[in-house]
Amino acid sequence: MPASVALDTPFAPLVERILREATVEGDRILKIDHFLNHRIEPEFMSAMGAALADRIRSCAPDLLLTAEASGIAPTLATALALNVPMVYAKKYAPVVEPPALSRIVPSPTKGGDTRLVVASRYLAAGMRVALIDDFLANGRTALALAEIVAEAGAHVVVAGFLVEKLFQAGRGPLVERGIPIATLAQVERLADGKAWMVEHAAQASD
Repeated sequence: MPASVALDTPFAPLVERILREATVEGDRILKIDHFLNHRIEPEFMSAMGAALADRIRSCAPDLLLTAEASGIAPTLATALALNVPMVYAKKYAPVVEPPALSRIVPSPTKGGDTRLVVASRYLAAGMRVALIDDFLANGRTALALAEIVAEAGAHVVVAGFLVEKLFQAGRGPLVERGIPIATLAQVERLADGKAWMVEHAAQASD
């Protein structure tokens, strides 16, 4: 079994691609959808999943939980690396077998509200759950998933993200709940048409 890696260790290949390829609009929008969450490169996604698995392995999750749609690919890649099952909360015309657990998430970028729904039978009391997603920005989706897990009587042992936008402070509500946060790339700020990254020394086998 590979050794675990510190939760906030940058994954150099992802950091480098963001620096080299990202499109930055203003001080809020970072566009890397050409390899992360619209067009997906299987080999690179697998590498990111393995890297995220290295960071959360010591938390020993029984299950990975995300929300459709952009969270599915990184969660599947991480689940494969850890050899644990995954569940995704449905949010597009969500129809799941009852009983179900749900939360409403406001969307400041798209407008309106989104309902996240998970069938209760997939979240057993006492289960150790890792939340996984592509981005951590305002943290609303992750917080809603954490609330769903708590309602099920399960426990969030870690939340893992490919990219964190530190300037949007989404980690605050998760930290307040005692949830450790793992990341592969942290963006300090967006300015002058580029992403300013946290690039402290990588550890272990990246």
